[in-house]
Amino acid sequence: MRSLMSLLLWVAAVLLAVTALMLVFERQLIYFPSKALPVTPAALGLRFEAARLRAEDGVILDAWYLPFAGARFTFLVCNGNAGNMAYRLDRAQLIHAQLGASVLLFDYRGYGGSEGRPDEAGTYRDARAAHQFLVAAQRLAPESIVLFGESLGAAVATQLALERPAAGLILESPFSSIHDMARAAYPFLPPVGALIRTRYDTLGKIPRLQMPLFVLHGERDDIVPLAQGRRVFEAAPQPKRFFTIPTAGHNDTYLGGGDAYWRALREFLGSLRAPA
Repeated sequence: MRSLMSLLLWVAAVLLAVTALMLVFERQLIYFPSKALPVTPAALGLRFEAARLRAEDGVILDAWYLPFAGARFTFLVCNGNAGNMAYRLDRAQLIHAQLGASVLLFDYRGYGGSEGRPDEAGTYRDARAAHQFLVAAQRLAPESIVLFGESLGAAVATQLALERPAAGLILESPFSSIHDMARAAYPFLPPVGALIRTRYDTLGKIPRLQMPLFVLHGERDDIVPLAQGRRVFEAAPQPKRFFTIPTAGHNDTYLGGGDAYWRALREFLGSLRAPA
């Protein structure tokens, strides 16, 4: 009995120590920025405008605006938590080819050539700076802007949708909250939701959405459970659409989805009110 008690105490101590380390290194477990840009729009022969955005707190961000002639909509892309905007250029090319839309890529603080270090409040400021660039510098009507967020970027795009006008919101592989992700990724650890400072509570915010919503999720997603994407969708008000991609995981939705993926996006864009 004494040996069993000692073992249980040892296991409890290890779990508490691991939990403490996770809380100390919280940011490092959420954000995985890359500084190097493996490719540029110029290298791909894409027409683009390099821009330097200034967030509300003065942090300078890098961005690429990739216009498409005659575009009805512009996608404001909020990236996931890894890499930088250069890793989204292949998606931007496909958005051009498949949807005939312009694209704005930008790097959160601490990513690519952007200043600062990432945190939740900072990513929200960065997204607002990107929206301001399209409205003020590019003089685009808000109803021509489509907010697009992937994974962690889905949480950022949702916050932006509550604060700024746009034609619609597209969430790809969204999680319900960081708390839920921690519980899914580390089910063996004690509940730490109340101690995690980073929230990204998409599930709690989505009921206040006041624009059309389209949620896409890969059925083979082994990072963000499909069930979390469904919960986000179910909590949102109408109008809304949900699309699952049977052959896709977390990072290959726009590749694994094939023609059906792009057809679904075209149908969603067709349902949006035409810009004046």
